[in-house]
Amino acid sequence: MTPNDAPHWTIEELGRFLIAPDAGERLAPLGPQEGEGARGPGAIILDLTTARPEQIARFGPALFEQLPILPAVTIAVESGSADPDVLALRELFDVVVASTDEVAPLLAGFSETPVSALAFVQLLRSASDQSIYAGLIAESFVYSTLQSGAEFRRWLESRRRRPRRKRRRTEDIAPCRMERDRNRLDIRLTRPEKHNAFSRAMRDGVSEALQLALADPSIEEVVLSGEGDSFCSGGDLDEFGSFPDPAEAHVIRTTRSPALLLSRLGDRARVEVHGACIGAGAELPAFTKHVIASEDAFFQLPEVGLGLVPGAGGTASLPRRIGRQRTAWLGLSGARIDARTALDWGLVDEVRLGQHV
Repeated sequence: MTPNDAPHWTIEELGRFLIAPDAGERLAPLGPQEGEGARGPGAIILDLTTARPEQIARFGPALFEQLPILPAVTIAVESGSADPDVLALRELFDVVVASTDEVAPLLAGFSETPVSALAFVQLLRSASDQSIYAGLIAESFVYSTLQSGAEFRRWLESRRRRPRRKRRRTEDIAPCRMERDRNRLDIRLTRPEKHNAFSRAMRDGVSEALQLALADPSIEEVVLSGEGDSFCSGGDLDEFGSFPDPAEAHVIRTTRSPALLLSRLGDRARVEVHGACIGAGAELPAFTKHVIASEDAFFQLPEVGLGLVPGAGGTASLPRRIGRQRTAWLGLSGARIDARTALDWGLVDEVRLGQHV
């Protein structure tokens, strides 16, 4: 079974199902008899449009107890009700969609990667109770685990089979540049030929610049931006899977962390984004207090579809700006949102006219 086979239930049907002590095992993307081919759908859909007060009163306790720990992605179809009990139930779900028409596109986003999808929503469920630091540590542990998983290996193999385009040598070009003007430090991503794909060298350069800002209190303003057509197209795919030891990669990821450094800068940092803001290009700006986007900016979290979770801090930063359920929708669907939607959601704080900020 796959997420596309996810059961659609009413409150009563789901409540009765969750009474069973093995309900979670029957839904999990890897069931208890995996060696024999058994596999749960990894997702469920609840139709809140049919919710009745007496159903919530009867089955609510089971739902409130089980939904936050269920080993499956939980999706609710919005009812539009203002009833406090319905609203409280709505908040338990990983994702809320406006109609049943939105369910299939959402499920399609993680139909091949249900294990990664589950890990993603489990991270988000716990994010609200954690500090940024704790959230980054948890995210990195999960990311490293999934690097050794079958879903990511399949993605790597499919990528290796694709013909590679020959690229000009850029080893001697610095991946980012610092410029200081009195009390302001500008940090610019400078890999425009790769849409500022976030490589290890870029991570190191950005980290060093942010460390400088933290060490020097006379730097009152830090501005992060990117050259070329995009702010940042996410992690450099050419480097994915190239680190031989996921455990050591975890240590590096949590030791040299632009996400943690940005969060420590507080009000001193702002980010100016344009074009593609994918993966790290959406995750890192969300740690700052002010994000300015040009009208051509768009935002996307594709990592779950690759068999991973966001690895630049997105499970810690985005929920603090747009909430857990919208973050889950972005990551599970892999869909893009434009600058105006990002402004409405709170992912950015200002949208400016023109191609570049």
